[in-house]
Amino acid sequence: MKLVMGAAVLAGAASIALGGFAGLAWLAPVPAEAAPAAREAKTGKAILAEQRRARGAYLARAANCMGCHTAQGGRAYAGGRSLSTPFGTFITPNITPDKATGIGHWNEDDFWGAMHEGKSRDGRPLYPAFPYTEYTKVTREDADAIFVHLQALAPVPQKNPPSRINFPYDFQPLLSLWRMVYFKPGTFQPEPDKSAEWNRGAYLVQGLGHCSACHAERDPLGGIGATVGGEAAGGGQIMGTNWYAPSLNGRHEAGTASWPLEEIIQLLTTGVSQRATTSGPMAEVVGQSLQHLTKADARAMAVYLKSLPESKPTPPVSAPARTEQAEAWLQQGVRIYKKHCEDCHGASGEGASGIYPALAGNRAVTMNPPINAIRSVLNGGYPPSTTGNPRPYGMPPYAQVLSDAEVAQVLSYIRNAWGNRASMVTTPQVDKSRIGIH
Repeated sequence: MKLVMGAAVLAGAASIALGGFAGLAWLAPVPAEAAPAAREAKTGKAILAEQRRARGAYLARAANCMGCHTAQGGRAYAGGRSLSTPFGTFITPNITPDKATGIGHWNEDDFWGAMHEGKSRDGRPLYPAFPYTEYTKVTREDADAIFVHLQALAPVPQKNPPSRINFPYDFQPLLSLWRMVYFKPGTFQPEPDKSAEWNRGAYLVQGLGHCSACHAERDPLGGIGATVGGEAAGGGQIMGTNWYAPSLNGRHEAGTASWPLEEIIQLLTTGVSQRATTSGPMAEVVGQSLQHLTKADARAMAVYLKSLPESKPTPPVSAPARTEQAEAWLQQGVRIYKKHCEDCHGASGEGASGIYPALAGNRAVTMNPPINAIRSVLNGGYPPSTTGNPRPYGMPPYAQVLSDAEVAQVLSYIRNAWGNRASMVTTPQVDKSRIGIH
């Protein structure tokens, strides 16, 4: 049951509980001489409340709440986004403070129960499509601040359809059993032998950023398998998509142990660096969330990610057997590359620094499975538009230009040219990746 997603889905937020007797304060007259002090105190209290709300808005950005709780073309935080999985279709809820259709009746304890314990307001366990398995590490103070921000939003009266969960996954006792095996509530505990910056980065990556919700190798029941340094070791396909989230500590995937720190920061906040370019779901994360991090938080995340010990090295891939059929396949790839790719990526796959990524030595190109490379050719490869990279260059989609066989041929060539070594791409792999493309 691969139930965990990299986005908030089934849980929601909460509303601020009204103090039972706070409304009686007006009955006590304020002495004339105390009025200025009272006004000053009230102003100070209002300032603190605004600071808390602003902090909550920042933390909600870091957690990318809006990314999942906003349907395409819909109102922010009003939910309605559909996430298809092998276990059913999850519909994200409305987490604006609308009392009829949103979370206007929630309080801070209700919200904390969802974030920390994975439980709804009525105590029912939530499906881990909402990543409470990671959000449980968020501190109570930060959870309360996010809640204050959500409650300050304009209510949006939008009733979303219920999630459609397939049998037998809709059987609540099974979900309870899953939680017993795979979920243990607990806030982030700093490691005393690490720096404050490292611990801040670990908190952001493991908790608010919920990175392992996507970058995880999971067993057949959806539980995270082997970890290295507390993070996912193997990467995995993002549920409901045809994209693969690479390992965060794999040398041949997304590991950054050998990167300069500034390049990691640049990739996180702009989506583009000298060594990599984000696309697909990760480009959305950069555009909607990571680009808004403070310089200190972006650096802290980079420090933590760079420190992750490398997972078991991937055995080197030998070149495909040079059969007559393989040679003919690769030669067709050469022809397609020269026609459609060479002008931007270069005759030797060298690319153009800061504009078009190099293909020679590019881990995104040689990764197995080749899902992301296929999707980039079909969909186009566009990094996010960010403050640090406002007019990104990109690649147009070729889904309507190249046949399945042609996509497989050109990628087979790219994956085995200029020193690259990877398996050949097949026509059925491309055909499978076209799902959802119109």
